[in-house]
Amino acid sequence: MVKLGRILSQATAKPYRTAHLELDERPYLNEHGHVDFKPGDIENPHNWSTPRRWYVTVCAVLLVVNATFASSAVSGCFGSISKEFNVSEEAAGLTITLFLLGYCAGPLIFAPLSEFYGRRWIFYSTFLLYIAFNFLCAFAPNFGSLLVGRFLTGTFVSAPLSNSPGVLADLWGPVERGNTMAAFSCMVWVGPALGPVVGGFLELKKDWRWSFYVLLWLGAGTAIPMFTIPETFGPMILVHRARRIRRAKIPGYENVRAPVEEGDRTLLGIYKVALTRPWIILFDPISFLCAVYMSVVYTLLYMLFTIYPIVFQQQRGWNAGVGELPLIGTVVGSFIGGIIVLFDSKRKTQKMEKGIPMKPEDRLTLAMIGGVGFPATMFWFAWTANYSWIHWIVPTIAGVFLATSLMLIFVGYLNYLVDSYLMYAASAIAVNTVCRSACGAAAPLFTNQMFNALGIGGGGSLIGGVATLLAVIPFAFYKYGERIRTRSRFAPTSPKKPDDEEAQRTEKEEGSVKGRADLPPTLSESSSTMIDEKRDEIRAGKRRESQDDDIQNDLGEPRDENVEFGRQ
Repeated sequence: MVKLGRILSQATAKPYRTAHLELDERPYLNEHGHVDFKPGDIENPHNWSTPRRWYVTVCAVLLVVNATFASSAVSGCFGSISKEFNVSEEAAGLTITLFLLGYCAGPLIFAPLSEFYGRRWIFYSTFLLYIAFNFLCAFAPNFGSLLVGRFLTGTFVSAPLSNSPGVLADLWGPVERGNTMAAFSCMVWVGPALGPVVGGFLELKKDWRWSFYVLLWLGAGTAIPMFTIPETFGPMILVHRARRIRRAKIPGYENVRAPVEEGDRTLLGIYKVALTRPWIILFDPISFLCAVYMSVVYTLLYMLFTIYPIVFQQQRGWNAGVGELPLIGTVVGSFIGGIIVLFDSKRKTQKMEKGIPMKPEDRLTLAMIGGVGFPATMFWFAWTANYSWIHWIVPTIAGVFLATSLMLIFVGYLNYLVDSYLMYAASAIAVNTVCRSACGAAAPLFTNQMFNALGIGGGGSLIGGVATLLAVIPFAFYKYGERIRTRSRFAPTSPKKPDDEEAQRTEKEEGSVKGRADLPPTLSESSSTMIDEKRDEIRAGKRRESQDDDIQNDLGEPRDENVEFGRQ
């Protein structure tokens, strides 16, 4: 294992080789006597060159593209799957359902593992297993083995999906990260939209197995740059440095440790938090309503892969390939949403630079815009798609702005969760991810029956009506959110500590870091921010850094300005 690690280390994109680093006679320690990054430290990912950081970012985003593209690629091939295995098209939809259920493993299983072993080894192992089980799918001898393969591929590819945002947090500062997170968010929407387009054209000339051949080719092409991704998780980099110092036996530093090595840092302890706290936070009012809203959004996303074939293939008579092309409109819509997110982030950053106080509810601007746009564009799409004499471009344009609205809701609520829950944001995002993935998994199982029974106009109106009711939520949070947060155990609005045993145990330990054994990459830029005194001053009591909340999440990496938001 050590030899393999050395081989892979030679290929990574970090700007140094560990074997060539020279230890200082007096290693740099922080105020608590722990190994830490010194100013300008080359081992700190934040100090790497911009082109290098962009390269690593692109590699991480490629992994995300694999995960999202694979989730829907089979949807264009339900016909050939049902024909070959003699099952209904609804049963063929289980290939998406089980894949999305596998997504639930990301924040609950693999994210805690990345806190213990580092990010890159989780990337390497899970992505290779994802590719391996895609072979099972591609050459499945029966329907049961295909379903097993889809569940396992969804499970293993959920690790890159949930841990890639952590890489962005490791590499980029709070202002720069806005651009990279917007790009990441777009890929979460673009991948599922492109999958059916490719699958639909393959259905015309080939069969469903060719969808998996494409996934294998895409995965093989991504695996090459993946092996160049270095370790970016700061706390793990510091662990390796502390071990090198101890092996060197530098006088006075024989027992020096990294911050995460203090206390009882075990997998059992990490999983105790990872598997229990999220479900407690789910029933907090803010977390619960956000989960309901985002579950509806995610369900609609995967309903679209059934709705579009009904509209353009069954109703207008287009073939399986051309009938999926209007989904490209949702790709355009997601990019429009990403541009709006960038401008909104820039505007809020400028306000904070001017010293204008802000609170978490100010993050709901995007969700309010999307909340109004969601039902409006849904009604527009449903009733223009209902009549085949209306030009196809009209519902396609409606789909563009529908995707924009969903994107704004998605990003707005994720930012609001992060700002509201602060040190517990990772748990809030984790349970949100599980809920929306589980709801999205159900979409292929009922969409056909729903639209066959209600029609395109009626089915779309039902969705639009639900969206109209949910549109009240961001406006209600904007007005009453602060009052709700004052009553929450996990959404602090002042230096007062939440009512949580694990969150209280360090107050009595003046100057001690016991209880900070598991530093939260999800709630900081990276370990480099452990020495950011300004951030520590903002955090309550200067000793309130999230303690055990170590679950990595997708799209949930808070920025430093989020901490300022949450304390207003």
